[in-house]
Amino acid sequence: MPLDSYGVLSGTLHRSFRDQPDTQGHWFHVNLEVDAPAGRYRCAVDVDGKQSTTGVQWKVFTLAASVLDPVPSLPPGYHELSMTSGSGALDYLRHPGLQHRPGCVFIVRPPAWLQDLLNRLNPPRPWISGSNLDAAEALEPILVPGREVMVFGEPFDNGLGMHNIHQNQGDPYGSQWWDENGTWQDGATLTRRPDGQYDVFLNKFSTQADVTGPDGHPV
Repeated sequence: MPLDSYGVLSGTLHRSFRDQPDTQGHWFHVNLEVDAPAGRYRCAVDVDGKQSTTGVQWKVFTLAASVLDPVPSLPPGYHELSMTSGSGALDYLRHPGLQHRPGCVFIVRPPAWLQDLLNRLNPPRPWISGSNLDAAEALEPILVPGREVMVFGEPFDNGLGMHNIHQNQGDPYGSQWWDENGTWQDGATLTRRPDGQYDVFLNKFSTQADVTGPDGHPV
């Protein structure tokens, strides 16, 4: 079954900070404090695959607000989203704005000269692998205090906060997260630039598949 609850928190970034080594436990997070009408939320962005230097993968890129409709027009606060296309929910593998090369589909491989031109006009977005510190350093430049922020994921059961801010599908059979696999429920961290576009940070774990079925399980 998918996550129990899924949505987006819209607010203003107060500050960000990393877990301390003596408090992080098995996982390492970059924490965001986000101000919204209900109060100050803590959003825990998981950037470490358990005790692994290469277990986490990420992408950082920029998107126009229109690609993310209807979410950018929502008022500040937490909003539950339907786990379906068109609701504003995110899916790393299905959302047209988040795919490896949005908008470019070929039946046959294009010639080298055309591929080079496409790479210049619309650069590929490969996953980057590294340590928890590498991932934190990639995320932190977009975490500018005072920026509007949108955080996709699952709300805390108690208190104001968000977790599961990462890909939430493709976990392998037998893992403790298999039952939480689902489509249109991926987490992400986005902050609004002065020009109105959004800086986007996507993160996943190396054990998660890049191709999934309608139930979010690997295929």
